[in-house]
Amino acid sequence: MAPRNPATFTRRALFGGGLAAAGSLALAGCATSPVASGLVGSKLNPSQLIYWNLFGGGDGTRMQAMEAGYEKLHGGAASLQATTFAWGNPYYSKLTLATVGNQPPDVAISHLTRAKPLYDGNIIEPITEADLASVGLSSSDFNPKTWAAQKTDGNNIAIPLDTHPIVMFFNTAVAKKAGLLDSDGKLKNLDGMDTFESALAAVSKVTGGPAITVANVSETATPWRVFWTFYNQIKGVTPFLSNNGADLSVDEDAFNTVTSRIQSWVKKGWLNKGLDYAGAESDLFTGKTGFYLEGEWEITTAEAVKGLKFGMVPIPTIYDKAANQADSHTFILPRKNRTPAERKQHLLFIKQMLAQSQTWAMGGHIPAYLPTFNSTAYKKLEPQADYASAATAAVYDDPAWYGGSGSTFENTVGAQLGLIQQLAVSPQGAMDAIKSQLKVYLNTPSPL
Repeated sequence: MAPRNPATFTRRALFGGGLAAAGSLALAGCATSPVASGLVGSKLNPSQLIYWNLFGGGDGTRMQAMEAGYEKLHGGAASLQATTFAWGNPYYSKLTLATVGNQPPDVAISHLTRAKPLYDGNIIEPITEADLASVGLSSSDFNPKTWAAQKTDGNNIAIPLDTHPIVMFFNTAVAKKAGLLDSDGKLKNLDGMDTFESALAAVSKVTGGPAITVANVSETATPWRVFWTFYNQIKGVTPFLSNNGADLSVDEDAFNTVTSRIQSWVKKGWLNKGLDYAGAESDLFTGKTGFYLEGEWEITTAEAVKGLKFGMVPIPTIYDKAANQADSHTFILPRKNRTPAERKQHLLFIKQMLAQSQTWAMGGHIPAYLPTFNSTAYKKLEPQADYASAATAAVYDDPAWYGGSGSTFENTVGAQLGLIQQLAVSPQGAMDAIKSQLKVYLNTPSPL
C-alpha cells in the first residue's frame, strides 16, 4: 500500500467517512453531550489532551472514573478534555469531519469494526511497535485474538480496550428449579445441541412459557449477533461478506441450518416469537424465562434489579466449535500533525487508561489488556470471570465499508433475521430479501 499523506483528505474520503458511519442502533452505554473542542469554531488548548468517546450510561460512569484517574496523575482537570457524543452516526461523522478539518481530538474511541473503514479513509494513523514501546507497551500485552483482529494491511490501527461479546444470561432461581445448576451453584455445561435443547425444554416446564429470550422487535443488532454466533460455530462456513463488502459469500446451507433451528425453537415455545429489547430483558429479570442472549454490557442493568440472582456464561457451543459474535472498543489516533513529545503523551494516555481496565471490567467488558485479564482481581470478579473465555472465541463482523457495529449491514440483515424469529418469513424468503436489499451496497465501489 502506498504511504499515506497526512495532509491529503479528499472529497471521496470525507464522503466515505460519512457512509461508513451510516446506520445506528440504540445500545446500552450510549449518550450525547456538549459540543467538544475540535469542531468548527472552537479553539484547542495545546496543553490539554483532547479525548472523544461514545460512552454513556454505566460505561460512561466508569469511563469518567478512569478519566479522573488520568487527571490525578497529570495535575487535575485542566490536563484532559473528554467529550462524549451519541453512539453511531453522530460520533463517527463528527470524528471524520473534525479530522478532515484539521481539528481532530488527540485520542478517540472506535469500535474495532468501525476502525477499519476509518483507516481506509485515511482518518486514523497506524501505531507502530516503537510507539507502543515508547510507553512500555507491546503487542504481547493484548488478547491475541483481539490484537490480530485490529491489524489491517499489516499495520496496527487501534489499541484494544476490551472485547464485548454476546453472552447468555441465566436466572439463577429458574435454572435451579430446572436442575441446571451444579453443586457450586454454577450453570452446568450446556454444549451440544441435544444438551442445550434438553435444557430449553426443562426451563420451559418451569416457566410455563419461553425458556430463552432474544430481542427482535424494533431491534436488529441482537438477531444478527445471535445468528452470527451460531453460524460461526459450524465448521467450514464462509464469510457472510468478502472482498471488503463487494461480494455476498454467505454459506446459504449454513444460513438455512441456523435460521430453521431458531424457528423450530419458536414453534416449540422455547424461544419468544416477538419481544423488544426491554421486554426480552425484563422476562429474564422477572423469571418468565430462564435464559437471555445479549451483550455482556447488560450486566449493569441486571445488577440494578433488586433481589435478582443471575449468572452469565458464553453462549453454549451447539454446533462444531466455540464462537461468540463480538466487537471491541479501541483507542485510535486520528490523523494529525504531532510532535514526538505529543505522540508519546497521547500514547501514555492510552497506557494509563489501560492500566485502569479493572474499573472497565466491572461494567462487563472483557479486558483486552492481559495484565488485567490475568490478574487475581479480575479472576475473582463474578460473574465476569465466568464468561471471560468468550474473548478467545470472538468472531467479528466481516470488513465492509457499510458494515460493523450499528451499520447499514447489521440493520438490513438483522431486520430479516428478526422476521424469521417472528415466523413472518421463511429462511429462503429472508435470504432473498437480504440479497435484494444489499445489492446496491455490493454493487457500489467503496467510497473510501
